Amino acid sequence: MVEKEKTVEEQVLMITLKWAIPVILVIILLTGFYIIPAGNRGVLLTFGKPEVQAVGEGLHYKIPLVQKIVRMSIQTQKYEADASASSSDLQVVTSKIATNYHLESASVPTLYRDVGLDYATKVIMPMEQEVVKSTTAKFTAEELITKREDVRQEMKSTLIERLAPRGIIVEEVSIINFDFSPEFNTAIENKVVALQNKLKAQNDLERLKIEAEQIVVTATAQAEAQRLQKLQLTPELVQMKALAVQEEAIAKWNGQTPLVTGSAIPFLGDLTNMGRLGNSTAQ
Repeated sequence: MVEKEKTVEEQVLMITLKWAIPVILVIILLTGFYIIPAGNRGVLLTFGKPEVQAVGEGLHYKIPLVQKIVRMSIQTQKYEADASASSSDLQVVTSKIATNYHLESASVPTLYRDVGLDYATKVIMPMEQEVVKSTTAKFTAEELITKREDVRQEMKSTLIERLAPRGIIVEEVSIINFDFSPEFNTAIENKVVALQNKLKAQNDLERLKIEAEQIVVTATAQAEAQRLQKLQLTPELVQMKALAVQEEAIAKWNGQTPLVTGSAIPFLGDLTNMGRLGNSTAQ
């Protein structure tokens, strides 16, 4: 009886193994398939050793229990951090810098092998801190404000040069903020106020100068008008105008007595006198 029971148990075990082993093998084989999403590259590890070539997007197969896949994004990413530095005039400057970058596809396996997945903290952060310090030291605190674009371009070109060997391609660098010590901020505010007061004083001086010139011009014009008015009222001017009229009449006279004398009456009186004088002389 016992032998019969054992036989049944052995049969059940044999049946289970017969079906379980294929199922397990199928499951293991199916787990070998994997997908690399768009914007990513895969690093294929064989017993922990990365393959030289990066795995592209799509469906792929790896050897179960032997190979492993690590996915790394090659899309644009942003690293943002605060950095403290000193300007060329020894002002303490705290800045926030944002770096947009992406990984070069062919360099993904090497970057994973040499740095790992934490490359932003291990590579980008210290490089960004160093570049901010070296660039800030080339400008005065005031120039960091007035030449902000030059500072940004300097940081960008330096980061591009230093991160490219790692397969990290810098796309853009943005200066989010520059912050200075309270003393410097107060000095800047005072300078701005002083400049505004200076401009206001210059504008006021220019306005007063123009007003003074207008007063002088007005006074000169009034004096000239008064002088001309006085000349018009003097007897000498009246006599000069009468003589001018007579001279004009003599120049136009044709030897005949004019029928219409108008303003030439004094002229006719003079002709009469001249006639009388002529008759007296003849006698």
